[in-house]
Amino acid sequence: MIFFDHPSAKEASMTLDTVLKHVVTEKELKDLIATKKNLMVCCGRMGPMCLPVYDIMHELETSGQYDHVEFRDMLFDSPESAYIRKLPECATFRGLPFTVYWRDGKVVKATSSIQTKEQVQSILDRYFTK
Repeated sequence: MIFFDHPSAKEASMTLDTVLKHVVTEKELKDLIATKKNLMVCCGRMGPMCLPVYDIMHELETSGQYDHVEFRDMLFDSPESAYIRKLPECATFRGLPFTVYWRDGKVVKATSSIQTKEQVQSILDRYFTK
């Protein structure tokens, strides 16, 4: 049984079960956007359309080719992820995950639903320089 009065239990309930670094709060997300040159955040669930994207992100993050990119995940159902859900670039999205790419604090690309490794790499290579 998990007691949600304990801060770490509460935080754990608001993260995804992935090996990626997690974004838990809107403040943390805004801080990352403001301080990281190249940021990719995948906002989703532990479902069949999202899991492959998390795996791709982890593979690319550990490949050494994208050390200049910050890779993060965020739980779609968290109230804190409303910031992503309300972005104009995500307004017409109907499928999960919502994946958003920021460069120097500005959204440069946003995608919805499952993506292939080639699609993700193409976006990273186009928008994120070292």
